[in-house]
Amino acid sequence: MAHHKSAKKRIRQDEKKRLHNRYYKKTARTAIKKLREMEDKKEATDFLPKVVSMVDKLAKRNTWHKNRASNLKSKLTRFVNSLN
Repeated sequence: MAHHKSAKKRIRQDEKKRLHNRYYKKTARTAIKKLREMEDKKEATDFLPKVVSMVDKLAKRNTWHKNRASNLKSKLTRFVNSLN
């Protein structure tokens, strides 16, 4: 257990940040899953920028690694382009 005031504050901040990150990660994962299940190209093309935006925000805040974000965006774009 923490003994210093600053350590206790850090614990509170970390918990808050963890829940915040968890929410945005889960939202992004759900959106990616939804995009991958789409079969209509028009619908997927409209939804792709929203998913890419979510992924970029996670990478910008170092919640996800920038290379992971880049690979994901590439794969999702290829997927949408492959739809007929």
